[in-house]
Amino acid sequence: MTAQHSAFEWGVAAVAQSGEAYSGDRYWVTVVGDVLLLGVIDGLGHGAKASTAAQRALDALNESPEPNLTALIERCHRALMGTRGVVLSLAALDPIARTVTWLSVGNVAGILLRANGALPKRAHLLLRGGVVGYRIPSLRAFTESIAVGDTLVLASDGLRSTFVESIPLELEPQAIADHLLRSYYRGTDDATVLVARYRGS
Repeated sequence: MTAQHSAFEWGVAAVAQSGEAYSGDRYWVTVVGDVLLLGVIDGLGHGAKASTAAQRALDALNESPEPNLTALIERCHRALMGTRGVVLSLAALDPIARTVTWLSVGNVAGILLRANGALPKRAHLLLRGGVVGYRIPSLRAFTESIAVGDTLVLASDGLRSTFVESIPLELEPQAIADHLLRSYYRGTDDATVLVARYRGS
């Protein structure tokens, strides 16, 4: 079932690599004031050690959620020292300002798809190299405007990158997440896809 926020709805689909008891992926969804905070975390590799690193990042995010994405990633970086580290992408969806602010370290893909015909029709999250807990780049969050019906997708690299070419926007977020996982899962890693849509106030 698609979970809801007063201004947003979202859905998630995830799978662990076959044969593994633990997934090295985590997703994060929380609300601070009116802002919906989202994230997909991918522990390096797979199995128990990747799961431990991803869970530590999730715990750091939950410790004190805030819309300052740079501060969140820096907190995760400190918390993950000594682990194998993670890559992650975070987003803050603000229904009052009608914006999405997003930031990535590593290769968790992000794409914003426009519903109202505005150009450009899609925006891609700038992926910066690095590993949270080992070495992170200079952090700079980017902000895009959003309109009613716009859809944000975050996905770990357990999905083939071609998923961005065929996202069925006529579906609800949970159905989109299920479709993308079913259609684009590599089968050789953990995979998580998180989909959120701006419904308006």
